[in-house]
Amino acid sequence: MVNNSILVVGGGISGLTTAVEAAEVGYEVFLVEKNSYLGGKVTQINQYFPKLCPPNCGLEINFKRIKSNPKIRFYTLAEVENISGREGDFDVTIKLNPRYVNENCTACGKCAEACPVERSNDFNYGMDKTKAIYLPHEFAFPMKYIIDPKACAGNGCTKCADVCQYNAIEPGMEAKTVTIKVGSVVWATGWNPYDAAKISCYGFGTYPNVITNVMLERMAAVNGPTKGKIVRPSDGKEIKSIAFVQCAGSRDENHLHTCSTVCCMASLKQVTYVRKQYPDAKIVVYYIDIRSRGKHEDFYVKVQNEANAVFIKGKAGEIKEDPSNNNLIVIAEDQTSQVLTEEQYDMVVLATGMQPATAAAQVPAEMTYDEDGFLASDPVTPGIYGAGCVNKPLDVAAAVQDATAAALKAIQSVRRQNNG
Repeated sequence: MVNNSILVVGGGISGLTTAVEAAEVGYEVFLVEKNSYLGGKVTQINQYFPKLCPPNCGLEINFKRIKSNPKIRFYTLAEVENISGREGDFDVTIKLNPRYVNENCTACGKCAEACPVERSNDFNYGMDKTKAIYLPHEFAFPMKYIIDPKACAGNGCTKCADVCQYNAIEPGMEAKTVTIKVGSVVWATGWNPYDAAKISCYGFGTYPNVITNVMLERMAAVNGPTKGKIVRPSDGKEIKSIAFVQCAGSRDENHLHTCSTVCCMASLKQVTYVRKQYPDAKIVVYYIDIRSRGKHEDFYVKVQNEANAVFIKGKAGEIKEDPSNNNLIVIAEDQTSQVLTEEQYDMVVLATGMQPATAAAQVPAEMTYDEDGFLASDPVTPGIYGAGCVNKPLDVAAAVQDATAAALKAIQSVRRQNNG
């Protein structure tokens, strides 16, 4: 017997797309996400390029498609531990981690108001804090609070439960394991920003005013750690000068070999963030080459013409800090003039590349990977396919296209076994 169900692992934009495309043509879909909410990295974006519009409207459409489709069953706080069997007949073991908050939660927020403990907010890359019981973000789906067991004061503290009038707090909730059968699998676990601390010459983690592109994206968001205001982390002051350092760890045999393709456009977009808030600020972009393919070239030209925006062709070799004011000195060769430059800035943004999630957490089945951890194009295990940024670095639009193709592959896999 061939199982006609499809498993999608990863609830970011690629996983969501795969799930709704397969379900809307009649296939039962199980969607598994390790976070407590769906939406993945797109939920952390301030604006899409080149339209510069917010992403939550697009996510909301997909969430509505999921809520209205009985063929999609999704699990959050879930991890696939094992995949066995063969194409058309896979057995999958899924671990369901506890939220410590049940379905009664209405997201009223009284529990967080009463909670006495704080934790670093990973959604904002540690730039602010939440309570130990918290809502992951303002647009979270499902819209339910969660307790961080590592931060919670423990059994001796019942303040959140005492104020919850809906009996939604369950401190004794435990992990569970479920087993499902599916005919095909789509692995769409997405990407992580490359660890900038590994690039020792740039001082990330040592110099407070060196941040990454994903951190600036959250800083520019109205629901971010600074409520949309781009300021220096060291003292909260407004900026008069800022540098963007491209290819931070990318196209580098010691770090990521690949070009992430989206970093150039992300930095160009972030230049517009800075210019809108600081019309007179000096903005400098250090680059190897700007990759703005196709229709994005017009956006590049537009940003180039921004006042006080300077593009220096040359990769930054080192970043130092002036301890007297926490300003940063970027040392780079201007390849056009062949001059070694040393310029000082209030803040530096590192354009870190996209590292596939499969570099750290591989598929629990036989698969092949390239040197950076991306899935190989030809699946070793028939019936298991990659989608989105586990295949290669992609922007949101390209990830949606790739996920649609993955949905088709998963459907074809099931139908092939039925016809065989």
